[in-house]
Parts: sequence; structure tokens; C-alpha cells
Amino acid sequence: MAPQRSRTLIGLAGAFVTGAFIVGQARVNAELGAELGDGILAAVISFGLGLVLLLILVALLRPGRRGLRRVGSARRRGTLRSWQLLGGLGGALLVAGQGVTAHVLGTALFTIAVVAGQSSGGLVVDRVGLGPAGPQATTPPRVVGALLMLGAVVLSVAPSISSDAPVALALVPLAAGLAIATQQALNGRVAAAAGGGGTGTGDEAGDRERDSFVASVLPAATINFVVGLVALVLAAVVAVLVLGPPNPLPGAWYLYLGGPFGAIFIGLGAWVVGQVGVLLLSLGAVAGQVVGALVLDLVLPSGAGTPGVTTVLGALLTLVAAAVAAAPWPLRRRGDRERTADLPS
Repeated sequence: MAPQRSRTLIGLAGAFVTGAFIVGQARVNAELGAELGDGILAAVISFGLGLVLLLILVALLRPGRRGLRRVGSARRRGTLRSWQLLGGLGGALLVAGQGVTAHVLGTALFTIAVVAGQSSGGLVVDRVGLGPAGPQATTPPRVVGALLMLGAVVLSVAPSISSDAPVALALVPLAAGLAIATQQALNGRVAAAAGGGGTGTGDEAGDRERDSFVASVLPAATINFVVGLVALVLAAVVAVLVLGPPNPLPGAWYLYLGGPFGAIFIGLGAWVVGQVGVLLLSLGAVAGQVVGALVLDLVLPSGAGTPGVTTVLGALLTLVAAAVAAAPWPLRRRGDRERTADLPS
């Protein structure tokens, strides 16, 4: 039991970190999109820089190359299907939404809408078993937690009805959150196919565990970025044809950190989902997103200004929802053993 608790705690800590990096990427990409006058192009730059970083790491790290070969073998054997490699489309939608709407909505409001989509989507994705952990039980606490997340969004977007930020814009990050839940599950599948097991003791076991982590994370993140970048480039071409050329590239170096931030949270999330499942990954990321978003909007206000009382209350409600959904629920006697094997430890 203790190792299972430890695994869950480590997984949730990793999920918290992914949430913090998602918020950082949202702010950076939003500002880059505003400077360029083209949110889609900002997303292309973000994904492109992230992919370059990942390709360098794959070239330098042997476990990463070995993991890519395992993915190819899994495809040839049919244990990993072509559509399971398309998780990057969810990331493309998220990054595009960051560049187009986050600057208007504000980081906190944007983040809460994404969180609602992630949580409700994670509930469905876990139930149908898209992730590497297989089908997860739909318990009352999970359902109540997901509904509370949606309530948090309603509470948070209420002030937007009378402001310059159209409430309909919140539907974009909400849809992105739904797509991210699917992306996390599919990336987890790729990571599971890429990672290699191993036995051993002491330093040998530790080395193999680190190699397995690298072998699973790097291929999943790299494939995710390739797919997402292709989709974003096509969207950027259409945007330029319709809206015209963007503004010149800005000189501020920090506006180009969105790609590295994305590489970190995509890779880490691909590993975490195999530890705790899609819904608990989303819930763990809630804390990181909410805390990071409120800190950013309070310390460095965006174009939408500092968050109001309802936004703060909505953020607090997301934490309550996360606690409710993560609460243990007794399994029924019939099939307990089989269902327990499917639940994240």
C-alpha cells in the first residue's frame, strides 16, 4: 500500500508542475500573439521551438532514440494504432487558444475554463479507457468534482458578460481543455509503448528507471509536437492568407519560452498519466494552474486586468472540486478485484 501511495503522490506532484508550466506557456504565448498580431503564428513559433529542443534531446540521449524505435515496433505490430499518435492535435488547439484568447480573457479566467474542459473530459476519457491505465471507474466523487469544475467556470466568467471580454471566448479554452484530456490519454499510450521495463537493484535499478523515464517521455513529447506543428502550420497559412502578414518578430527573449514550457509539461504529463490516470492528472494540474494563474494575474496583470472576486472564488471552487473528485470511494463487492486492477494506484 505504501508504494502505491508514494506513486500516487509523486504522480500528483508531477501533475502540479505540468499545471504551472501550462500557465506560464499561456501567458508567454498570449503576449507573443499580441505582439505579432497573429495568435496562430505565435503558436507555430511555440511548437517549433519546443520541437527543436526535443529533437536535440533525442539526438543526445540514447534512451530517447531507443524509445522512438519501440514506438515504430509497436506500430508495426499493431499494438499502437495510427490515430493514437494524434494527441498533438489537442496541444495545437490549446496553444492556438492561448495565443488568440488568453490575452483578452486574462490568464486566470483562461486557465479555469481549460481546467473545466480537462476535468470533464478526463472523466469521460478515463471511463472509456483511452489512457494506458485502461478504463477507470466513474465514481460519484468524480462526477461531482467534474460538475463543480463546470460551476467554477460559470462563476468565473459571469463578470465577462458586462466587460470587454466576450463570454463566448471562454468556449475556446473549454474546448481546448476537452482536447487536452484526450491528448493526455493518447500521449500516455505512446509513452507506454516507448518506455522499457527493467529489473535490478541499487544504482542499476535507478539507472534503468531513469532510462525508462527518458525513453517514454521524449518520444511521446516529440511525436506530439510533430503532429501539433503540422496542424498549426496549416492553420497559420490560412490565417495569413485571410488576415494578411503578421507584425515583425519581437525582440524580448522571454516571449519565446512557450516552446520549452510546452515540451516540459507535455513530456511530464505523458509519464504522469501512466501513474495516476487522465482525470487525476487533470486534477493534480488544477492546483498548479490555479495557483500559477492567480499569481501571474496579481503580480503581472494582463490586458484584462487583475482577477476579480468571482474569479478568485471560481479558482477556490476548482480546488474544492479537485478534493472532492480525488476522494476515495468504496468499490462494490462484485468485481472488486478486477476494477481495482484498473484504477490508478
